[in-house]
Amino acid sequence: MIKNEKQYRDATERLEDEEARIRGKKAALAAEGLSRKEIKRLTDPFLSFHLQLKEEVEEYEGLKRGEFAELSNLVGLGRRLVGLRVARGITQRDLAERLGVDESSISRDERNEYHGVTVERASRVLEALGAEARTTFRIQNFKPMSASKRR
Repeated sequence: MIKNEKQYRDATERLEDEEARIRGKKAALAAEGLSRKEIKRLTDPFLSFHLQLKEEVEEYEGLKRGEFAELSNLVGLGRRLVGLRVARGITQRDLAERLGVDESSISRDERNEYHGVTVERASRVLEALGAEARTTFRIQNFKPMSASKRR
């Protein structure tokens, strides 16, 4: 996950380099007389990394625009907290100051995507970021008990 502008710039630079390298590789393989199918087979491993990096860049750009997908069962909460910081344009240092903790603490939390974060800690981070989370609960396949069974 891209977490700051420097990582974003580095990633977009790598993307451009990878695109040029893939184009060059395809051209060289075509010049050797390989078929499209053979070229695809030989360049697919490069494309896999390229697509993953492209998705990370697009995710970061979406975060900067304030675009967030819905969470299900709080899976991805840590990534969302990092994303909220990115969207707000707040540095790890700024967040640390707002929370009254060391910057290294925020760096560690984000590196681990807030794994095992408590509800209280997540709430403090949300508050420091000027954000709020809303939660709804739905019971899957819920069938209410009849009135006679409730007694």
